[in-house]
Amino acid sequence: MVECSCNTSNEELAKQLDKIIDPYRDKPSGLIQVLTKAQNLVGYLPKWVQVQVAEGLGVSLQDVYGVITFYAFFSLIPRGRHKISVCAGTACYVKGTKMVTKTLRDLLDLRPGQTTPDSRFTLEIVRCIGACGLAPAMIIDGKDVHGRLEPELIPELLEQYE
Repeated sequence: MVECSCNTSNEELAKQLDKIIDPYRDKPSGLIQVLTKAQNLVGYLPKWVQVQVAEGLGVSLQDVYGVITFYAFFSLIPRGRHKISVCAGTACYVKGTKMVTKTLRDLLDLRPGQTTPDSRFTLEIVRCIGACGLAPAMIIDGKDVHGRLEPELIPELLEQYE
């Protein structure tokens, strides 16, 4: 779960980020671990975080950016408190991924890749969540799998994530 940094200044976050970097200082091999912990701290990886990580690990900013943009679990934009991942694997697609996505898009007024204005939800489409028997399915916060989705069930399901 991402820590809410809403009321924490960048200065305080930078101090906390230094504590994350310290065990890996001047060790480029710790880049992915540090970026993962940094994203958990800040919620995403803005440029100031990238610069601080690059300087701390002794790698180029280009290397940091390359890793962030290569791996889908890193984000350069702020994410919502809850990440909704709609499965677009074959079974889910055939059984209703489009309907699930449209329902979420209409309810939350956002498209895949976007975050609600209140930072409550981020919507994304993923290749497969491994729940083919529950198609169509989605996973929220990387751990709560919801399957056999019907449009009328989705609003009540989302209410659980305040």
